[in-house]
Amino acid sequence: MHDPSIYADNLATQLRKGFLAYCVLRVCADRPHYTSDIIKRLLAADMVVVEGTIYPLLSRLQKDGLLQHEWQESEQGPPRKYYRLTDYGAEVMASLEGSIAQLTHTLKQL
Repeated sequence: MHDPSIYADNLATQLRKGFLAYCVLRVCADRPHYTSDIIKRLLAADMVVVEGTIYPLLSRLQKDGLLQHEWQESEQGPPRKYYRLTDYGAEVMASLEGSIAQLTHTLKQL
């Protein structure tokens, strides 16, 4: 038999990956955000995230057309890349909200 906590950790990691993408879309929906601001917002909501995870995710979401970036001047150094939700990203986020609501309903029923 395998260690049940290892199996559960692997399942939790898979769930967290998809949920993290949704959370990033939510954060970037209201206005453009710098990467460290995205991380701070996620941490403030008790979502465990590190830079090594967020940068590849932002690149993938941008490549897939859900986010786009713009450069903004910074008072603290070189220009910074700010991410914002695209129209397509807003549509995907709205679809995900329905899926999350359904999953939440299912869990409550169980």
